[in-house]
Amino acid sequence: MGFARKRTDTKGGVRYAAVYRDARGRVRQVGTYPTRKEANQAWQAAEVVQAAGRPGDPASGKITFATYVNDEWFPHHVLEPSTRQSYRYVLDRHLLPWFGTMKMRDILPTHVRQWVTELTANGVTPANIRHLKIVLSAIFTTALNDFVTVIHPCRGVKTPTVEVKEYRILTPEEYARLYLELPNDAARLLIELAIGSGLRWGELIELRPRDLHLPSGILTVSRSVSETSPRFHPTGDRFYVKPYPKTKHARRLKLDPALVTAIETHANAHALPADGLLFQLRHFDQTTPPRPLLLDADQLGSTAPNAAGRTYPHATLSAYTAGGCRCVHCRSSFARYRADRRAAGQDSPRTPRERDTDGHLPRDWFRLRIWFPACSAAGLDPRPRLHDLRHSHASWLLAGGADLQVVRDRLGHASIATTSKYVHTLPTADETALTALRRIKG
Repeated sequence: MGFARKRTDTKGGVRYAAVYRDARGRVRQVGTYPTRKEANQAWQAAEVVQAAGRPGDPASGKITFATYVNDEWFPHHVLEPSTRQSYRYVLDRHLLPWFGTMKMRDILPTHVRQWVTELTANGVTPANIRHLKIVLSAIFTTALNDFVTVIHPCRGVKTPTVEVKEYRILTPEEYARLYLELPNDAARLLIELAIGSGLRWGELIELRPRDLHLPSGILTVSRSVSETSPRFHPTGDRFYVKPYPKTKHARRLKLDPALVTAIETHANAHALPADGLLFQLRHFDQTTPPRPLLLDADQLGSTAPNAAGRTYPHATLSAYTAGGCRCVHCRSSFARYRADRRAAGQDSPRTPRERDTDGHLPRDWFRLRIWFPACSAAGLDPRPRLHDLRHSHASWLLAGGADLQVVRDRLGHASIATTSKYVHTLPTADETALTALRRIKG
């Protein structure tokens, strides 16, 4: 039972505080009001809102979807920072605009189906729709357990079929071309370790020299890191280190001796302490000198005609600017021109923005500055993702005769069915079957 408490300020004015007790018996104050009547109305309204969430209360479902999500579910639902950031975007972009004003008890499966239909009509991909429904289902699962609703409106609602895409597996020849196009030793070591261990990106950039036992070549994967917005980070930082990998269990795997030697050389070259990050942004943020001309300028010929029908000799400024040619020779010529001007003090480029990082290597920075240019220069089409190095690691092991259980343990898969998807993923995987077929046919 609440009450209105009379208060007198320093100037002799009278105010009334609206006071009530919450579910734990603690005294709560709603606010202060000029009259006792307004204060009584305020604490009574607060008690009604509190009663709406009590189990078995007939008014529990009267609260709106937005009130339940923003005041109850999202603040108290256990989520990792990166997941919380993703869920917040989903709520604000797709769920609250549609369900926000509806009462929890009024939301039915038919409304969820209408929502799915509207998402499909607006061009949202089936994979995204499936993810959005997972978030919505998590909300109503908690609401059902909290006795806020008596049904689960997401059950029985189907989403559009998600196409199962084929893995993009790099062939050894593609990897060799990619390796040669990487700009520095640190980038080459990171890519070599990625395809030699199958680590996820968050596990890869959290590695430290102490994680590798040099005499045995055993690498222990016991942490992972994710990049989040500071407002979702517990301490307001950019990178959140989790004391466990994705499967919540540490794993150990053996590396190739040559790769172990390369890691040791890298750590010694950068004087890394045992607890320092193996891959840091400063190891990669190096100016790469312009590529030399592969041929003499006289042997390169002229560019294709531009919009005005004019052609220009390759490896000249005119070919790059007026001719619009972006071949390696014209780009190198323009890069040398810009480098010479900066060296002579003729250009004053603005100070580049410093990346907000604690030393961890940002994924998008590496993709844009290192990965994409190297893939383009190597002629990889379609362009693989960084995560495809993990797929390629599993595919190469299985194609080479490695045991399925061993590959599963190296990758940290929860189910061996996931590992079995990599069987016969290399383009040459069916050659043995065709050889057997030809042998039987004579």
